[in-house]
Amino acid sequence: MLEAEQYSEAKELLEFLLQCQGEDQRHYEEWGNLLSWLNMAFPSEGKGSSGQGHLGEAEEEDETAFRAEALNPREQDDAYINQVLYIMQHHPMIDQQMLALERASYITSKDIDSTIIHWLTNEQVHPVVQFKALQCLRKRGATGSLTLDRLGESVQVEIERTPLSMDDFPPPINRIVERVERVAEVHDPTLPHFARELWKESLQFLYGTSAYTWMLRDDEETVDCYSAALHLSLMLTVYGKAEDDELRDTYGITESLRFRYEQASRTLRQVASMQQDYPDEPQS
Repeated sequence: MLEAEQYSEAKELLEFLLQCQGEDQRHYEEWGNLLSWLNMAFPSEGKGSSGQGHLGEAEEEDETAFRAEALNPREQDDAYINQVLYIMQHHPMIDQQMLALERASYITSKDIDSTIIHWLTNEQVHPVVQFKALQCLRKRGATGSLTLDRLGESVQVEIERTPLSMDDFPPPINRIVERVERVAEVHDPTLPHFARELWKESLQFLYGTSAYTWMLRDDEETVDCYSAALHLSLMLTVYGKAEDDELRDTYGITESLRFRYEQASRTLRQVASMQQDYPDEPQS
């Protein structure tokens, strides 16, 4: 619901869940914290706006303007800024950290950049939150290189080169998912959508790592290996099973490419495992 910007529906669901009995106390605390955040971030999205989550084209511009206004309040006093930064750094739910970073991109205080950079370079931050923070810094106009720990590697990234959308990624990255979309569509017309979403989520983990650098090689063999690995991950995610031999034949994975393909598959399996764990993973 948050991804679809259905804030009123999200509030109503949380209010319902808080009335239910028999759940772990931790869940009630998380639901309550999320509801408080939504009430602060989107005060106008109350019960009266229920059912307005899916807007027509004529309303899209108004919704965009409303969202920008909600994320960028006129009053940005010290209490507001400190609250946003505290949630960004200490909230146990990653979704809340991500929302805080989205709000931080609008804060006019010049000290925000240094605070985010110090947090990224000195604390253990989930890779998805790291990527969102890099996007936040780029939106704020920050530049320069940062050395971060990502998936157990020490990597160097340039803030100003952080992709803000799929179109911002280098061509080899998009060639991989486009190849999978073409192949998957033959078997199931719904799979290309899932393939792109899975790839988008995976890139948030992999950006800047050695695996990501490998993908940037502009050669067909690299595209073949990662396309096959992505399709394998897609099938396992959607159907819970996959025909490995058939996929290798489809993408031309010969014996000489077998090791590179298995490396790519192992990387995406690691990402898939982390994706299953991260929604409830506390952040320090």
